[in-house]
Amino acid sequence: MTSMTTEPTAGRVARQAVPTPPATKRRRPIWLAITAASLPMFMATLDNLIVTSALPVIHAHLGSTVESLQWITNAYTLTFAALMLLAVSLGDRIGRRSVFLVGIAVFTVASALAALSTTTGALILWRAVEGVGAAAIMPLSLTLLVGSVPTAFRTAAIGIWSGVSGLGVALGPLIGGAVVQGWSWEAIFWLNVPVGLVAVPLALIALPNSFGARVRADFVGVLLAGAGVLGVVFGIVRGNDLGWSSVQVVGSLIAGGLLLAAFIFWEARTPAPLLPLRFFRDRSFSLANLVAMTFSFGSFGAVFILIQFLQVVEGKTPLQAGEWTMPWTLAPMVIAPIAGAIAPRIGTRALIASGLALLAGGLFWIAAAMSRDTTFLALLGPFLMAGIGMGLVFAPMSTAVLAHMAPDDHAKASGTNSTLREIGTALGIAVLTAVFTGAGGQLTPVGYVAAAQPAVVVGAAVVAASAITALFLPAGRSVTS
Repeated sequence: MTSMTTEPTAGRVARQAVPTPPATKRRRPIWLAITAASLPMFMATLDNLIVTSALPVIHAHLGSTVESLQWITNAYTLTFAALMLLAVSLGDRIGRRSVFLVGIAVFTVASALAALSTTTGALILWRAVEGVGAAAIMPLSLTLLVGSVPTAFRTAAIGIWSGVSGLGVALGPLIGGAVVQGWSWEAIFWLNVPVGLVAVPLALIALPNSFGARVRADFVGVLLAGAGVLGVVFGIVRGNDLGWSSVQVVGSLIAGGLLLAAFIFWEARTPAPLLPLRFFRDRSFSLANLVAMTFSFGSFGAVFILIQFLQVVEGKTPLQAGEWTMPWTLAPMVIAPIAGAIAPRIGTRALIASGLALLAGGLFWIAAAMSRDTTFLALLGPFLMAGIGMGLVFAPMSTAVLAHMAPDDHAKASGTNSTLREIGTALGIAVLTAVFTGAGGQLTPVGYVAAAQPAVVVGAAVVAASAITALFLPAGRSVTS
């Protein structure tokens, strides 16, 4: 993992960052630090897609519409994305572990309240609060881990962390399906409570409370970025129902775009930016984040469509739908740690581009194989291709993002990457669902396949474009410290 400063940061901070003690002075076992950082992160990433397996059941029990089902997912991803960089700033000021622990507590309580929800509106609300907690967990988990392990083990630790992150996202449908079928849809949220109760003392024992540059929190940046993304996603979600030329849809899209432009303008001028624009002068950082956003857009948007296809069209139970996708969901668990370990020798560019090409091919293949009587064997090949592809992307992408960042910038750089991935997920679900409903899609066996195929093709095309973008990344074959 490169820890090389590419440009000065003087004048950007109000006070000198408090350094983390050298790794050699710590007596905490490496495996304990990896577990403490990865367990709550796994819980947060799992909730990205665990709810997809329950959506047909929630639709039946709460009477949720297709539009509200999107918001059950996107309420989480949008607050997750909007608040991550703020959580990083607060962590720098008051202690990264302290904010990390607050995030775990908020996530755990919100999960319990989501499980107790009796209306779609209440469920959407508590999913949004869950996202607030996840925003503090995701970026700080990587920063705390990097500061807790010796330099010699850092690349391997990031590989394991990335594998667990990818596993959390990928296993969401399987675990969600098993829990929904074995208990109820509420149980997918109760599942987080014991994990949260274990994660808090574990973090206190294994992770040091490091600090960063203690600058003023950029609340204006948070409001501009969050409202801008919300406006864009809201316009996309409402487009088919209200008409793409309607005042509400056009107004939302324009307002969202203007707010995002205002965010960039503000970040370029404020002395303590939420997102330092100087990061984007680094080609590895810029392209890796563009790849991350488009990767999430295509892959997780397609997963949202696919999981419901298996239940609505194929008549599978939530558990059976999860079992069918196991070749896809389990492959990253094996591939991601290997990719993280071999990235210094093979290079991040080769791994990321190859992985995205495999993922795009798998999605195109899935779209072609979808029918009223699709068999498991017909989907086995594309599921494996997609899973291997995802596994090749996760760890090298995190490495590429931090490749030329100074240690004090790791938290914000990691937070930016996580933010853009979550925004990509929210946009992917919104756009692909808009393609689905625009093609006349309905949550019925008759009205699903013909509309789902073009939606998955759009996702595959975006991932293919991401693979081409990845070819312009630096080779990333060497790692220094």
